[in-house]
Amino acid sequence: MSNRPLVVPIFGTRPEAIKMAPIVREIIESELFDCTTVVTGQHREMLDQVNELFGIVPDVDLNIMQPHQTLNGVLTRTIEGLDKLFEETKPAAVIVQGDTTTSTAGAIAAFYRGIPVVHVEAGLRSFNIHSPFPEEANRKITSQVAALHLAPTSQSRANLVREAVDPADIAVTGNSVIDALLSVAEEKLPFSDPRLEELAASGKKILLVTTHRRENQGEAMQGVGRALARLAAAHPDIHILLPAHRNPVVREAILPALEGLENVTVTEPLPYGEFTRALALSNVVLTDSGGVQEEAPSLGKPVLVMRDNTERPEAVDAGTVRLIGTDEQRIVDEVTRLLEDPDYYASMANAVNPYGDGRAAVRTVAAIAQLLGIGTRLPDFGSPAS
Repeated sequence: MSNRPLVVPIFGTRPEAIKMAPIVREIIESELFDCTTVVTGQHREMLDQVNELFGIVPDVDLNIMQPHQTLNGVLTRTIEGLDKLFEETKPAAVIVQGDTTTSTAGAIAAFYRGIPVVHVEAGLRSFNIHSPFPEEANRKITSQVAALHLAPTSQSRANLVREAVDPADIAVTGNSVIDALLSVAEEKLPFSDPRLEELAASGKKILLVTTHRRENQGEAMQGVGRALARLAAAHPDIHILLPAHRNPVVREAILPALEGLENVTVTEPLPYGEFTRALALSNVVLTDSGGVQEEAPSLGKPVLVMRDNTERPEAVDAGTVRLIGTDEQRIVDEVTRLLEDPDYYASMANAVNPYGDGRAAVRTVAAIAQLLGIGTRLPDFGSPAS
């Protein structure tokens, strides 16, 4: 039996899997720890796609997914499954990522067992408990029980310090999504949908759209659909690409306005590798996703965010991301300005990367090693020594 400390990374959704994949690989390659990788299956198909892309085979799959599952159901089934696992394996540390129900459940289950919680992507704040929902509450709850806070940026670190987290318990690592993005972007994976290969070969300007936020569902999302239809009619030289979220509430709101439009392509959600290629091909990104706000600036893409606030202000400050809300007319106006004003486009398209340098996983593993008394941290991301 190994004398190495056991660490347990836990994730269940596609965004978590993308951001945890470089960390899991670095943990295994470091040979400092034993590693039991746990997935909950909160996002079943999309989670499996990411694991396959990065070559990660989970050791434990809680498979909590049920039809019409509620957030409370996800929370309780995850805690119950993890509690049994923790009792059997007695980890030295548990690693959770971000602000999903899976991550909060993992943090609570570990804390109740007296196991140190490592929080990846700690310190993001919108300062509105209801937006994004339930993410803002989830990440604040996790911060209350974490032993090690891995902040992606100095701004996230400052948020934690303001909440009275001991600075000694915070390491600024950069965001591991950049590690993942850079490794996958190099591969230029083929599209499984032949329509996208045709679009890539056409050389047309592409407006890439993603939307799924709970707070945007309903009338706001219907307005997004109408705005996209207006943009398609006014700009026949552009092509709108919409990988549609599988939630029927999202589809029923946004898709009716887009039916029959020749310069609009609606697809199923794209596997991460294909989405990365679509992002690289796009000219403008319109989204309410948190992860896309981090990824697109790394590829020099202007991002219009259909939210009124963001827990990722660094790219807003850098000028490559702009918050525009969900007003139909404003969406039309902001996209049109980027399409028609070259100087404005250039001002947002600077490849400013405030989120990482591709070494977040290395810093993460070093910080965990220090927490467990078997290593030393590296200098923070963004520091002169980094």
